[in-house]
Amino acid sequence: MKIRKIKIAIIFGGKSAEHEVSIQSAKNVFEALDKNKYEPVLIRIDRDGRWYLGSKFLLEGDKSNLNRDRLNKEVAPIQAKDSNNLIDLTTHETVERIDVAFPVLHGPYGEDGTIQGLFEVAGIPYIGAGVTGSSIGMDKDVMKRLLRDAGMPIAKFITFTDSSVAVMPFNEITEKIGLPMFVKPANLGSSVGINKANNRQEFEKAIEVAFKYDKKILIEEFIQGREIECSVLGNESPIASLPGEIILNSEFYSYEAKYIDENGAILEIPAKLPESIIKKIQDYAVKVFKILCCQGMARVDFFLKDNMEVIINEINTIPGFTNISMFPRLWEVSGISYSELIDRLIELAVDKFEKRQKLQVEKNN
Repeated sequence: MKIRKIKIAIIFGGKSAEHEVSIQSAKNVFEALDKNKYEPVLIRIDRDGRWYLGSKFLLEGDKSNLNRDRLNKEVAPIQAKDSNNLIDLTTHETVERIDVAFPVLHGPYGEDGTIQGLFEVAGIPYIGAGVTGSSIGMDKDVMKRLLRDAGMPIAKFITFTDSSVAVMPFNEITEKIGLPMFVKPANLGSSVGINKANNRQEFEKAIEVAFKYDKKILIEEFIQGREIECSVLGNESPIASLPGEIILNSEFYSYEAKYIDENGAILEIPAKLPESIIKKIQDYAVKVFKILCCQGMARVDFFLKDNMEVIINEINTIPGFTNISMFPRLWEVSGISYSELIDRLIELAVDKFEKRQKLQVEKNN
């Protein structure tokens, strides 16, 4: 008897500034998916938020010579009894059924709880954190306040909105944060919109850039130290990978260093660290994962100072899946291959969904 393959919707692209990174991640997920067990369903969200269902051509970048008609059908998810369907927005006919959604979307409208809420309403199992964990992880201001209140070690920071940034003079900011400092959008990833400021002129320019991407920005203390990252996997009982180190050939881990300049950084996987520090980073990574209400997967980023003090930088609830991304590579050196990692993520998604389905939603009479 032929066993039906599980249909995995790989959803990528999106409206955020990290559109291209998402496409690269989706390519790697598609290639790693065990086609004997799973049937990939490719869904690309364009920069205007339209969903397209089609072939592998959807994985080509925006600079390709594809015509719109080759993107096949414009679709939307809809809940139907006992099925998770995609409907053609032109004919209103069901064109595909999916079993599990894998949002490979970075930044706003994909990593911030918005699409996760859509899956919840539609009743579709999905990989990664839920609405709460996703939104907390995306908003660096809320994330850092929760970590601070939980007693976790973080860098000093100040949050500004576009209307409040002029209230605090530059010299007062430097008294609180020091120089140099980092200026970044509160709700973005992949180092988009982040700049290091060494003086007032650079600060003002960095503020202008950051506000192009968000209405809320962070001014953060510069931490002199090694950049360490650790992957986390699980739901109620998460585990942490061996940590890895980013050795920079540039001033900081910018978008260019991550995705464009192949010489921008060296990834040392696993990081050369004392056993006690490895254990501390792993423990912190799991604690951060739990404090921020995460599920499925995450990558937690740290700074390691010369005195071996560990400082938590941030969490990424949909980490990169490109061929140079830390998240899958850290699991490989920790004994979990790329394809096995995807298997586990799918299992965690189904487990999370089934447990949620058992919750009572109607009032007892």
